[in-house]
Amino acid sequence: MKRIYADTYVPKYHSGKWSWDKKADSLHFEPHNDLSDARERYIETNGFKFLRTINQEEELIFRQEFVRSASTFDTDTVVINDVRDLVLFLMPKEFLSMKFLDFMHKPAVHRVLHALIIYFEYFLRMVEFVLIRRDEIAGDMAQIQSEQTNDTKRIFSIYLSQYRMLVARNYSAILKGEGDMAQFYHMTEIVNISATIKDKLFHEQFLAVAIQIVWITMHRRAYNVIEMEMNRLFRSEHFVMNRPEYLKFTPAERSLLYGRLNKIVNYRTQVSPLIQELEHIAEEDLPILWIGDRKYRGTDTRIVQIELEYIVPGPQLFMIDVAHGVLGHPKILYDTILTLNWPSVRFGNYSLEHDPYHIVRQPYLQIPKIDEIKMRKMAKHYDHFFQVYRIYEPCSLQTLYKWCRRDKVVHFYRSGGVLQDIYLRCQNDLEDESYGAPVDQIITKYFKLVSRLRKHTTPLTRDDLSSKAVSKLSILSQTKRPKLDDHYFD
Repeated sequence: MKRIYADTYVPKYHSGKWSWDKKADSLHFEPHNDLSDARERYIETNGFKFLRTINQEEELIFRQEFVRSASTFDTDTVVINDVRDLVLFLMPKEFLSMKFLDFMHKPAVHRVLHALIIYFEYFLRMVEFVLIRRDEIAGDMAQIQSEQTNDTKRIFSIYLSQYRMLVARNYSAILKGEGDMAQFYHMTEIVNISATIKDKLFHEQFLAVAIQIVWITMHRRAYNVIEMEMNRLFRSEHFVMNRPEYLKFTPAERSLLYGRLNKIVNYRTQVSPLIQELEHIAEEDLPILWIGDRKYRGTDTRIVQIELEYIVPGPQLFMIDVAHGVLGHPKILYDTILTLNWPSVRFGNYSLEHDPYHIVRQPYLQIPKIDEIKMRKMAKHYDHFFQVYRIYEPCSLQTLYKWCRRDKVVHFYRSGGVLQDIYLRCQNDLEDESYGAPVDQIITKYFKLVSRLRKHTTPLTRDDLSSKAVSKLSILSQTKRPKLDDHYFD
């Protein structure tokens, strides 16, 4: 009998706003039916308009056609692919090109987004720390900064620089155009002519989508800080707009957040801060460049910590008590556009003692040891023995074609297409008399799944399985068995 997932087609997010009705003297909910001119409908990112919210009809279309399939891994938890699919549904229609959609589904881009989420998780904490310290050292009740405070800030700045190094390492793989990224390289192979205009538009689109992905992953907080820092990382400070909502940092705060390697020169010779992190790497930080490719062997606990945060998948982050935004959280706690559903959180009975997903606990910075820099320089590094094996689910061409036809799919359902709500789906399941897929198809899918998960093994087929079974039966028939005497049956 088929399972009916009742929450698959039921709208969870009610798009609208509350207002006070003076005549009825009560609150009144106004649903968003036509939000083409409403300010709550769109949010502008680097000049592009992304949808900020969706109505119930768009939600049903998204959940029916574009949500990650239930047959994928960890479908009950929020992963990067869920956030990416949501942003692809909310982005403007000019982004819907086959080249850009194929680029966003590549493993190299997935690793860049993963490193960006880890970096911004700690960058936002550092910005909050800077703003708190700004208030503490100013005013009539200002505190005196000690030398230990400066040492702690110096260590925090090095930590941020290490996370930027991880982002730069993954981003440089895209810039070199090797492997799967060769088709997106801006230089033509034979004539060596750069497609400047196309590459500029492609880069702008990627930055806008990356800002949206990081912003949604970080619980939709500190949007202006994320937009400002993302543009600074991939461009430079020459191309960051001077907007009033952006924070202004003092030179001391800038050196703390941007690191000691950040240099501003003439815009003609300016290098992006990501590439600056790779120009002068300390000797003790060199193992960071191999995180995710080789298993680290050494005594540097800081490298072990960064490696653990990077290689542990999102659904298992609660096992190491680490939070990276919404990654790894149960989907039941969120609605369709990945905002917290507080009634579900209250039913979860989370508290300070039981908070595996860092929903109740506030994000904090762990105070490091004062002599940690000296200890890291004295650490030993050994030769590696193991390679890290990555598992990434490729995207089919059928899915890419569906994303290219996103607006046509939405228009089809709006113009009379049948949306399968929960009532219609239950009715279809009751009328369906089939018993599911045939046995041959189930066996084929099983062996395909086993061959993808197991390393250094060849996938078995039904002929191999039958031949092995026959050989085992022949071996058993040739072995001598003890004779059954009469006392065996007493």
